[in-house]
Amino acid sequence: MMNFEVTPGMRRLGSSVLGMEAIVAALVTPVAIRVGGVTPWLAVTVGIGLAVLCVVAAGLLKKPIGYVLGSVVQVLAICTGFVVSMMFVLGAIFAALWITAILVARRVEGATSR
Repeated sequence: MMNFEVTPGMRRLGSSVLGMEAIVAALVTPVAIRVGGVTPWLAVTVGIGLAVLCVVAAGLLKKPIGYVLGSVVQVLAICTGFVVSMMFVLGAIFAALWITAILVARRVEGATSR
């Protein structure tokens, strides 16, 4: 298995992305109900469930499992587009931010440790 070292910068950037994503995921709920005509129980399950997963993943970012869960959250965010179509785009944007946050933090911290 590949060695995955968690750095403070990765935690900061990753938690920022997941925090913003949690807000967007929670706001999907009323949009799905009002605009999309989705039943309230499904909208709450998808929107609030995804927001809770974002918060849990952010809390686990001190360990590598947090990054696995964060990556799963990105896939689920894109899949939320089946409930609210705009989430296909927003999910892809957050997935790109997630990947960028990890790569940039590793690169910056690798350059400063030399």
